[in-house]
Amino acid sequence: EVQLVESGGGLVQAGGSLRLSCAASGFTFDDYRIGWFRQVPGKEREGVSCMRLSDGNTYDADSVKGRFTISSDSAKNTVYLQMNSLKPEDTAVYYCAAARFRSPQALCRTSLGDYWGQGTQVTVSS
Repeated sequence: EVQLVESGGGLVQAGGSLRLSCAASGFTFDDYRIGWFRQVPGKEREGVSCMRLSDGNTYDADSVKGRFTISSDSAKNTVYLQMNSLKPEDTAVYYCAAARFRSPQALCRTSLGDYWGQGTQVTVSS
C-alpha cells in the first residue's frame, strides 16, 4: 500500500523557517517524482516544488524561488521542503504527492499526482 505522510507544519512568524517532511512507503522511491503542493480554502491547489528522485532534477514555482528548497534522503525514503523567509501568504495546507512518469515541472504545474498525503497546516503570522 502506497503511503505518503507529511509532518513538520505549524505556526511561525513572518521571516521564520520550517522544514516539512514527506515519508514515503509502498513504492520504489527512485522511480517516482515527488512534489509539494499547497492549498488555501477557496483557491486552486498550487504546485510549490517538485523533484525527480532518480537524478535530483527539481522545479520550483516562481512564488517560492530562492526561499524554498526541496530535497530527498533515499535512505529514509523521505522528501523535505525547507521553507525560509516565510510570508503570511505562504499560509496553507501543504501536501506531498507522488507521480510515476511526469516531469517535475509537469507535476507541479498540473497537480496530477498519483498518490497524495493527508496534508499538514502551515500558518505564518504577520
